[in-house]
Amino acid sequence: MPTAVWALVVSCVLWGTTGTAASFFPAAVSPLAIGASTMTLGGALLFVASRRAALGVIRDRAVRGWLVAAALGMVAYPLSFYASMDLAGVAIGNVVSLGSGPLFAAMLEWRVTRVRLTGRWMLSAGIAIAGMALLVVGGHGEGSPVAPSGIPAGVALGLLAGAGYALFTFASGTVIRAGHSGRGTMGAAFGLAAVPLAGVLLVVGAPLLASPTTVGIALYLAVGPMFLAYLFFAVGVRALASSTVTVITLLEPLVATVLAVLIVGERLEPLGWIGLVLILVGVSVLSTARQPRLEA
Repeated sequence: MPTAVWALVVSCVLWGTTGTAASFFPAAVSPLAIGASTMTLGGALLFVASRRAALGVIRDRAVRGWLVAAALGMVAYPLSFYASMDLAGVAIGNVVSLGSGPLFAAMLEWRVTRVRLTGRWMLSAGIAIAGMALLVVGGHGEGSPVAPSGIPAGVALGLLAGAGYALFTFASGTVIRAGHSGRGTMGAAFGLAAVPLAGVLLVVGAPLLASPTTVGIALYLAVGPMFLAYLFFAVGVRALASSTVTVITLLEPLVATVLAVLIVGERLEPLGWIGLVLILVGVSVLSTARQPRLEA
């Protein structure tokens, strides 16, 4: 298997552990604190690791607006992503957040660049929306640690996370197409996003310091799924077509779901499983469309 594929697989496995790792935090640690700490620490590390290229991106006035947009997407994403998993569970929160991202990205591309939405997009959107509806209706089964009453709000927050990630993807892609490296663009966007999230962390982050265990989990989420995963991801996107990258990244919700069932103890109703599968099918239909490759 090519090195780029392995790098992408490693990044997906690391991302897939986020919800399960976060489930070990005590109830006193809010999902806002988890999201803020992950992005603040991980974003700072990514910025430092690529500081020369990142500073070059920040100084370029021609792309500054898109860079700020990418950073805003990364501010919204972790806060809503962890809140979604807290309310709807690791499996549903992951799949809705990640599955809705490509759909929102296509809508953003249509709105900004006037690229026509294709029949493939309509089909994939219909399949994914049907899957999300089944998740809300089916949800978690008996014995699951997730309260069914929180699933609708969790799905809504997952959609917000997907929209935030789509904004980051579209805006950062615009910066890359302007001539900047993928690593420098990610370092700049994540570094800027870390600034407002540091303020959120100061307000709600005290419970993270309650014990060595909470500190250790927070450090893992920042260094593993955030810092190292995005370094591996940069290796993958540099050598693979974007359509291939999108398909491989479907491993993330698969890993997240398996860990949620085996370790967290989540139990989905049959309709919930069908909904998860439909979302993944919908994203696969969209991602297998031929797309232009972005140089990282």
